[in-house]
Amino acid sequence: MGLLFPARKRAAAVTGPVIPPRGGGPGVDPASINDDKALRHSAVWACRRLRANLISTLPVDVFRRVDGYQVELPKPPVLVEPGGKRWRWIPWVHASQWELDGSGNAIGLITEVNALGLPSRIDLYPSSACSVRKPKGSTEYKYRIDGKEYDADKVWHEVQYPVPGLPVGLSPIAYAAWSISEGLSMQQFALDWFGGAGVPKARLKHTQRKIDPKEAGIMKDRHNAAIRNGDLFVHGVDWEYDFMQAEAAGNEFIDGRRINVPDIARYFDCPVDLIEAAVSAPGSLRYETTVTRNLQFLIMALGPAIIRREDAWSAGLLPRPRYVKLNTDALLRMDPQTQAKVIDMRIKNRTLTVTRARELYNEKPLTPGEIAEFETLFGPPRSQPALPPPQTPARGAEPVNPLSAVPYDNSAAWAATYGEGPL
Repeated sequence: MGLLFPARKRAAAVTGPVIPPRGGGPGVDPASINDDKALRHSAVWACRRLRANLISTLPVDVFRRVDGYQVELPKPPVLVEPGGKRWRWIPWVHASQWELDGSGNAIGLITEVNALGLPSRIDLYPSSACSVRKPKGSTEYKYRIDGKEYDADKVWHEVQYPVPGLPVGLSPIAYAAWSISEGLSMQQFALDWFGGAGVPKARLKHTQRKIDPKEAGIMKDRHNAAIRNGDLFVHGVDWEYDFMQAEAAGNEFIDGRRINVPDIARYFDCPVDLIEAAVSAPGSLRYETTVTRNLQFLIMALGPAIIRREDAWSAGLLPRPRYVKLNTDALLRMDPQTQAKVIDMRIKNRTLTVTRARELYNEKPLTPGEIAEFETLFGPPRSQPALPPPQTPARGAEPVNPLSAVPYDNSAAWAATYGEGPL
């Protein structure tokens, strides 16, 4: 967390672990939470994995506006191999998104520029190796990357959660340190408990009379010798063997883990049900289709992060007025049956041609032979009914709508167009 060292010092002013140690077993101090330790919590890993996987695999395109229309343009090399041949677009975006969701910042060194002076290669660095400072009396920030200082124009810097007065974004891990520490402390507590460091694994009690320490030691040695090799321990009717371990902490541990995961997911703007965690809160929504769930996730959580990245790439990597767009429709993939219904409806409503629909299935336009085969099977295509010529209204008369002159009782024209009788 080199970027946020002032904030990390403030966060380090914690007097002790969230869960006090039991029986001498140490907890996890929130001040010790860093990027590596946070990833040991499965919820942190799942949230960052989900967001980085989705954003990095969305198709990327370049456009510009021409006469009010969006025209697609070829992608420049920086949107194909932004980090060189070994760091193509998908892994580069995944790595930078991973940093954004961890430290709130993605920083890289601009090592190559194109003829327009725009970056053509950006080598990413972990945020732990970077820091930002403003020299006294200067208005420009200086970056220290891997021990060397660079001017701001030599550095690529994306911010996830900007706030006024700070050159860096807020770190989700820094602010989620207490919740992450709580979860890791519960894991450590459970390991100590079930491993026997906190309490005895079991209790061997004489039920008939009080025994002296010498006799108790003899029975303990016999018991340990038997169970050390996985053998059976045989004793008389006066002894009672009681398992203490499982019944003492099992339910409390499960409840604590269930509460902790949603708390962490909120910091990473990731719905808890999408990381396969239990959802039991009152008022939890249930979605009928995957498309509906993904649409809600895109609008409420992933969309703002995508727009921020599109804006940064458009302003920093492309000449104006070109801009970058991630194709979020890839996230809203429909099942084959629903997709076929939508395409059929769009063709009937004249908003999509058959050729464009075939492109969605990676198929070429229909050949003349295929068109003839369709006509043989289903008949020739239906034609539109002829409209009467426009009429010039008499002076002082109301204008006449040409469509109003279509004879609605013309069953033949209506059937030829719509395949059914008039309304």
